[in-house]
Order: sequence, then C-alpha cells, then structure tokens
Amino acid sequence: MEFPLTVKDFLDRAVTVYPERVAVVDEPDQPAPSLGTLTYRDVDRLARSQAIALDDMGIPVGARVAVLSQNSARLLISFFGVSCWGRVLVPVNFRLARPEVDYILEQSGAELVFVDPELAHLVSSEMSERTVVFGENDDDIWNRTGEPNPWAADESAAATVNYTSGTTSKPKGVVLTHRNLWLNATTFGWHVGVNDDDVYLHTLPMFHANGWGMPYATSAMGVKQVVLRKVDGAEILRRIDTHRVTLLCAAPTVLSAVLDAAQDWEGVVPGRDRVRAVVAGAPPPTRLIERIRDELGWEFIQIYGLTETSPLLTVNRMRAEWCDKPRDEQARLLGRQGAPALGVRLRTDASGEVLAQANQCMAGYWEMEEETAAAQEGGWFHSGDGGLIEDGYLTIIDRKKDVIVSGGENVSSIEVEDVLLSHPSVREAAVIGIPDQTWGELVMALVVADNAAGEGELMRHCRERLAGYKCPKRIEFRENLERTATGKLQKFLLREPFWAGRTKQVN
Repeated sequence: MEFPLTVKDFLDRAVTVYPERVAVVDEPDQPAPSLGTLTYRDVDRLARSQAIALDDMGIPVGARVAVLSQNSARLLISFFGVSCWGRVLVPVNFRLARPEVDYILEQSGAELVFVDPELAHLVSSEMSERTVVFGENDDDIWNRTGEPNPWAADESAAATVNYTSGTTSKPKGVVLTHRNLWLNATTFGWHVGVNDDDVYLHTLPMFHANGWGMPYATSAMGVKQVVLRKVDGAEILRRIDTHRVTLLCAAPTVLSAVLDAAQDWEGVVPGRDRVRAVVAGAPPPTRLIERIRDELGWEFIQIYGLTETSPLLTVNRMRAEWCDKPRDEQARLLGRQGAPALGVRLRTDASGEVLAQANQCMAGYWEMEEETAAAQEGGWFHSGDGGLIEDGYLTIIDRKKDVIVSGGENVSSIEVEDVLLSHPSVREAAVIGIPDQTWGELVMALVVADNAAGEGELMRHCRERLAGYKCPKRIEFRENLERTATGKLQKFLLREPFWAGRTKQVN
C-alpha cells in the first residue's frame, strides 16, 4: 500500500500526539500583535482557519500564496495553512528591495500576499487588493470555524516555491514538492536527532529554504519552537537561557555574533553541554568551530545543501572514531561539509563540480524550462560548487556559479553588476566575493567609471535598488578589467589577489 507523503503529515502527528504541548512561543516584540504561546491544537486550528479563509477568497488549489515576513508565528502557521490544503507557499526574503519583491510576486503569479506590517511598503499598489497585512482583520483569517475544502493529496504537487539568487540577474523560483519537503524534513530530523525533549530556536529565517525543513521536522515531534524575529547575539543567549533551548540552525556569521555576546555574559554561558548548533550557508573557519565547541560548549553540526535540494545533501557530526584525536584535528574534520545524508548520492565531474542525486532535489525552476534542464542535465543536480570527496566526505573548495555567499545569504554578482551598470557614469563593473572574518565573504565591486561617479554615489545608487546585504561593501576603481579575447570577464584573475595563499576559494 502507498499513501501520498505531504506536509500535512507533520501537523497531523503533532495535533494527534501532542495537542496540549506548547508548540510556538511567538516573538513578543513585533508590529503585529504577538500570538503569544500556542499549543499544537492552537496551531492546527489556526492553520485550518487560514485554509478556510483562502477557500472563501476563491484562492484555488495550486495557486501561489506569498508571505513576506520576518520570523513570526503567523509565518510558521502559513507553512501548514497554505500548503496542507493544496496551495503553494511562496516565502519571500524580507531583506529584498521593492523591485525585487515585485519581480517575485509577478514571476510566481502570486494570487495573494500576506505581509508583516513593517514590510507592507515593499508590496506595490498593484497588489493592494490581493494583500493581507498581518495583525489587520485577524478575525477574517485566523478565527474561522468549520473544515477547509478537501484536497486530493498529491505528493508530486508543488508545496513551496522558494526564490534563490543564481547565475542570472533575476532570482529563480525553486519548485519543491510535498515529497521533496517530506523526505528532507524526516532525513534532516533523523540525522540531527530531533526528539520530543527538544526546544528549537528559530534563529534561521523561515523563508530560507523553508527554515531548512525544521518547521516540519520539529512539529512532527512535538518540539517547542521559540520564534526570534531579528538576530542579535545577546538575545539569542537570553532565549536559550529562558526557554532551555537545545537546538538551533544558523549561518556562521550568526554564531560569530553569539560568541561576541558571550564575552559579556555574566556567569556560565547558556546551553553548555545541551545545545546542538547546525551550521550551513558558508564554510566555517576551523577557529570558529573550535570556539563554538570550547567557549560555548555546544555541539557543532555542519550540513551542506542548496535551496534546490530542500536543502539537505550532507551532514558532518562528531564521530566516536574521532574522540581520541586532538581538539584542533576534530575541528578540522568537522570543517568539511560532510558525508552524504541518507538517500543522497554525490560525485564530482571532470571539472570538479559537485553533482547530486536525491529525493529532495527540486522538481525544477518555476516557468524556466531551459534553466531546469541545465541544472538537471544527465539525471544529476548540478550544484555549481566545486569540491573534493575524500573518505566519503565532501569539502567545498570553489564556487563555479557566479554567486557570493555573505552572511549565509546568496548574492548574484551579475544582479549587482546590472545595478551598477545602470548608473550613467559606470562603463564596466565586476562584482566578486572577497574573504571576510565576520561575513565569510564581502561583496566587492571593481568599477571602471567616469570621474563624476564617486564611491558614495555608487553606494547610494545600489542601496536604492538592492537589498542591503547585496550592496557592495567596498568599491575599487580601475582603469580596465581583465577580459578574454571574446570580451568575457576573467573573474578568477580579479579574485586572485584577494584569495592568494588560501587553499580554498570560498570563505
């Protein structure tokens, strides 16, 4: 017998086994009224109410419903309220600028957008009739009774479309099916040991590859989920202390902020010998791994993946065989991106690009057939990352795609170049990632421009058109940029001086 695997399974188990257990502690400090403390029975009721509201608004099965919000209980509930009854959730990066948001809403064909009050200005007036602001008219969305219209569950149906920066100037919508998300969440949860004694802190933005699948995995196990709206190292420590947090996911830069805050913490740092920190987004330095383990006393777990893979491909966690090794050697071993997760096949091609086969690899890019075919050529997903596989463990050593990872966020260098080149004084532009101790990589622009354009002017130009994390942090003016005979930028030559002496070309 076979039954479709859908994300509703996670909510159904939560409300069946743990109905009165605390499910969510909402962010108390937010512009929409906080939902406070919710049980899993409450989450189930609110998700059903949201689905009924979508029924009554005429939003059909298969329609895209966007959510633009920082971490919040309403966003968390939407993972279930939208997708469990057949619609497609489009979680939008809240750090984007208005033109970028406009593009995603238009390209996805979103029929409705839920938005946090603080971000309502990012939604264009053309969408005003199809916009619901969190905290306004809450009764219409969250207090309905009855049952949503039934959905003939299909595990191959799209559950979410998640937009990611790639090698083109516009983000691509990654179509993830119910089967993709189900297998990612269960495999991820199994590898990191999610259990019903855990307390999970949402430090990771939920829009980011659906919180790496943790909203699903933790719900199925009745885990208490603590919502953190904005990242702050000291506040992370306070929440860990208050709620007895045992598990969190974060980019290396977030844990760097925690380490900084720990220097001023009075008494024993919270979570020692209790917290498991799952890290991804950029390869962490060995010294950072050592500090997480020694100064915080947390377990360090590294994973690797992409939005296109839901995201889990590899896991690197401390092994019994390494216990007798020196601490610095353990950190070096943990610094690799990891061994394939259950059900994942990895290899590298002749150029060193990492290729993957896994049940959690995307169905494709939304309405981009050529890009989908290229990414899935030969029956393997092409990651765009260069790596080595030794003793079964993957190490990322270079980035084949034209993507910069800064603070765990992907930045398309071509997108930034397009904005720079839209300034009338800029004749040529090349955007590269350079190593940075805090952010992993900084976005740097190398520019050939008329004298009329100064650094400050170009910085302002970018800030008006791009999310802050995409804007160049440094601009260097050049007389010319290295190109091939056919006119293609030789970015490896432009990057070379900044990465000289390093064994890896990612940071």
